[in-house]
Amino acid sequence: MAQLTGIKKAAVALAAVFVSASAAIPAPNATALSMQTGAITSQPIGHYEFCQKYRAECEIKTKSMTAPRVTDFGWSVIREVNLATNREITPMIDMDQFGKDEVWSYPVAAGDCEDFVLLKRKRLMEKGFSPADLLITVVRKPDGEGHAVLTVRTAQGDFILDNLDNEIKLWTKTSYRFLKRQASFNTGRWVTIENGAEVLVGSVGN
Repeated sequence: MAQLTGIKKAAVALAAVFVSASAAIPAPNATALSMQTGAITSQPIGHYEFCQKYRAECEIKTKSMTAPRVTDFGWSVIREVNLATNREITPMIDMDQFGKDEVWSYPVAAGDCEDFVLLKRKRLMEKGFSPADLLITVVRKPDGEGHAVLTVRTAQGDFILDNLDNEIKLWTKTSYRFLKRQASFNTGRWVTIENGAEVLVGSVGN
């Protein structure tokens, strides 16, 4: 009976996050609310090594499905996780922390952009979000430097959680060039983003 009660509570929590409702972050009238993904592409070396340590997290396969409509409560959870993680973790590059580059890990007190993404993804999964809708994404900043953000797939569009910005933004409202991201159907695979270059051009001067 106790186990059944726990299952019911979990179902209620998921319903609060995903049942159709008006979005707290309204999607603007745009032609590309979601990224157009293409072919399988190379997996970042840091993610490959992360997967050697956390194999189960990189072997999750999901059948193709439409992105869920997130409720007002769901958006509040996303905002809370993004803000809390940005405040709790001190930015620090891998070379300063580990003495080498491209170490992807769950941060305890400090970490770089990939570590912020991993922790946000983990926390949102614990809140009931599907790994198919929480995708590590590689982008290029306007200055040409590589960067990682977390893409949250929703029926309202693809939104970005970023350690450089506490505001949750539709991906087309960022200043980044989007290169590739985790595949929604397989957490160990990566796919290209076909319309990623258009975003950077369209964002200049906005």
